[in-house]
Amino acid sequence: MYQQMIFVNLATNDLETSKKFFTELGYSLNPQFTTDDCACVVISETIVAMLLTRERYQDFTNKEIADSAKTSEVLLCLSAESRAKVDELVDKALAAGGAPAGEPQDHGFMYGRSFQDPDGHTWEVVWMDSSAVQG
Repeated sequence: MYQQMIFVNLATNDLETSKKFFTELGYSLNPQFTTDDCACVVISETIVAMLLTRERYQDFTNKEIADSAKTSEVLLCLSAESRAKVDELVDKALAAGGAPAGEPQDHGFMYGRSFQDPDGHTWEVVWMDSSAVQG
């Protein structure tokens, strides 16, 4: 069966800082698609973040690039296999130079926390008890 992928393209102010940040979270860089102006961060087999210098990002749009430190252009959400994995990833992000983004959300069957990467993009990490929401 075909597995559809998502390639999230994000503008970065400092590519080296962003590469270091995401590798400290445990993600790898695909060297085949990583150059001086972009980095291919492999989050899973079907999720890839393309970190592009602002100059390279501008090659793909005629619009003004959002200043993610001041405006929200997207909320990115990753699933986690447990509450502990939510905390583990967000704690790694904060230790690697990320910033908190809001308060933890605990609804019993669903738990999430958020962080901002060095460029201010907001990443949510959520665990959900699928048996509680079935039916």
